[in-house]
Amino acid sequence: MSEEVKEAEATLKDQVVDALKMVYDPEIPVDIYELGLIYEISVFPVNNVYILMTLTSPNCPAAETIPAEVEQNVKSIEGVNDVNVEITFDPPYSQDMMSEAAKLELGFL
Repeated sequence: MSEEVKEAEATLKDQVVDALKMVYDPEIPVDIYELGLIYEISVFPVNNVYILMTLTSPNCPAAETIPAEVEQNVKSIEGVNDVNVEITFDPPYSQDMMSEAAKLELGFL
């Protein structure tokens, strides 16, 4: 893989992270990326994006809206071709997955 392709994928991945940081769990004042709900972001040729994520619980009231918002935000990035959002509960979500910023925001530090 050429350096240009690697750099373009890295730039797109940064844009995807920025788009994810605009999605919030309606019950928590921290974005889903900082909450640790994103397990994997992959950028494939032709700018197809795969996101593996979880929710705070299988019974999350926003289980329908959060993945749809993730897909919509990432699709709105210029150059993104297709977006596949997959939900998993393995490993189960725990507060240990939060970033330091999220823990600070929520008063856990």
